[in-house]
Amino acid sequence: MRFGKIFILAAVILFAFTVHAEQKADIQGVFERLDTREFTYNGEEVEIVEFLSFYCGHCYHFEKAIPVIKGNFPKKIKWKTVPIFWGEGSPKPGEAYFLAVEAGKGEAMKKALFHAIFEEHRDIGKIEVLEDVGMKAGLGFEFSRRLRNGEKAREAGEALLMANNNRIEETPSLIIAGNLKTTPGMVGGDISALKDNVITILRSIMEKK
Repeated sequence: MRFGKIFILAAVILFAFTVHAEQKADIQGVFERLDTREFTYNGEEVEIVEFLSFYCGHCYHFEKAIPVIKGNFPKKIKWKTVPIFWGEGSPKPGEAYFLAVEAGKGEAMKKALFHAIFEEHRDIGKIEVLEDVGMKAGLGFEFSRRLRNGEKAREAGEALLMANNNRIEETPSLIIAGNLKTTPGMVGGDISALKDNVITILRSIMEKK
């Protein structure tokens, strides 16, 4: 009887591994498979990690495509935003975003930061500008105090390290289901094409449930 139970358990594990391998092998779309990361999909929800810079025009335009992507897969996407910065950009917008996420205002802050730099043409590297942006996102004095104290500086640094570990060389870059990386550069720099490519990848993953 014990041998029978062990055999059944082994068969279940083998089946799960086979499904996992098939999902990895047959996914459609344009992407790079990160060999240092594992493909992860629980059959119900796909995680997307978005590396962005609040100074990035492509990221600003891609922000408008995210609701379309999510709308194709209601309640089946877990979206995580990791803000980084390039060159002479400031880490402060990322710190402001992390503070907002902690206060439950992450999405509002994300939109407010993009609005400030690309529509109002303000310098989001300045604390005074970020304080005003924070107020518009529904944050108050405590946000300003913590931002000035650099309470999220370490988290902003860890975001850069995470980007380096995932070989992020442009923004926005998306890591889908743990190890499938896709970027604008892979689709000719076309943000609309990136949106369509993400939808293709996600549909391919979810159809293989």
